[in-house]
Amino acid sequence: MLHRFGVVVAASTAVLIFAGGLVTSTGSGLSVPDWPTTYGWNMFTFPIDKWVGGIYYEHSHRLIASGVGVLILVLAAWLWRAEPRRWVRRLGYAALAAVVTQGILGGITVLWFLPDPISIAHAGLAQLVFCLTVAIALVTSRGWKRGSTLDDGPLRTVSVATTALIYVQILLGATMRHTGAGLAIPDFPLAFGQLVPPVWTGPIAIHFAHRVGALVVAVFVLATVAHVLSHHRGRPELKRPALLLAAGLVVQITLGALTVLSGKEYIINSLHVVTGALLLVTSLVLALRAHRSRFAADVETVRVAA
Repeated sequence: MLHRFGVVVAASTAVLIFAGGLVTSTGSGLSVPDWPTTYGWNMFTFPIDKWVGGIYYEHSHRLIASGVGVLILVLAAWLWRAEPRRWVRRLGYAALAAVVTQGILGGITVLWFLPDPISIAHAGLAQLVFCLTVAIALVTSRGWKRGSTLDDGPLRTVSVATTALIYVQILLGATMRHTGAGLAIPDFPLAFGQLVPPVWTGPIAIHFAHRVGALVVAVFVLATVAHVLSHHRGRPELKRPALLLAAGLVVQITLGALTVLSGKEYIINSLHVVTGALLLVTSLVLALRAHRSRFAADVETVRVAA
């Protein structure tokens, strides 16, 4: 039951990230100018007939965020009561602290009129909350507790590097979105008809860095997938996330291209955001499974306790 609830919490966090993407993609971040109230109303009693235009996206985002916050609170309490592994309980505490901080950052973002650094931090912390909930769902699963250990140093190294690079790429994407650089280079795959932009401005540099980052991430993702398929083809707990990682990379690059070519159509743009998050946690799952031997003693403790 704890694992299933963890999956629900992680899935809810993914929905929240998509909702946040919609807020930014539709330019609705200041459609509700006060916080924690909504036009002076208690957020939870704001009349539904007033949910129009950008208010719909921003207010919905706040309600979903509140729901996710409650779910993470319940998850942390459940772990505190029922989880024998101290480090797993600490994951729950970290998730709770992160989501509370995330809510405060969201409020400051509105009250301070969307300052770029805080908006970017808000986006980056959302990804960490998602990572924590996915990690909790993974390490409370039967597969984690009963699976065999793995001793593969190269896989541990490349999977961690890939996960870190995806996160950096997401931060670059958030910087591009919140500084208005999403269409600084209006064509794709070229940049003003050339491989390298012929002119440079701050927004162009940010946008081009995001494209270069995508190439770097692609190389590391493919290296990770190739290693798994070459050395661990018979281990589905590694093969499945590796294949999902490869498929997710193709989808994400396609969505990135369509975001530019469509002039940042808001659904495509938001799907690009949430797909990046899914790519990140897929890589994280693979990295955690590659490091499972480090937690072998705790796994045995759980088996004995069961």
